[in-house]
Amino acid sequence: MEIELKKFGNMLISRPAGREAFLIMQSSLIKDLKKNELIEINFSGVDVLTPSWADEVITKLAQKFKNIKLLNTKNESVQATLKTLREYSGLKI
Repeated sequence: MEIELKKFGNMLISRPAGREAFLIMQSSLIKDLKKNELIEINFSGVDVLTPSWADEVITKLAQKFKNIKLLNTKNESVQATLKTLREYSGLKI
């Protein structure tokens, strides 16, 4: 399953927006997936990603699924946010 984050906008910046995005994912995209299924999170088209939005989405996806792959993470905002999540949220991906 590939999740294209650009469907939620190119500026992913607030915790409430992240919470809403995760609820949408839960109700449709990831609803029937098994814990071991590969989840590819695609950052293509994302210009700004903040730790608060990512904590609501990326961290929760990583807690729910064991096999996460990150795609198109070359954007500096994405890289900085992923580094922050790894340091402060214990993100293992």
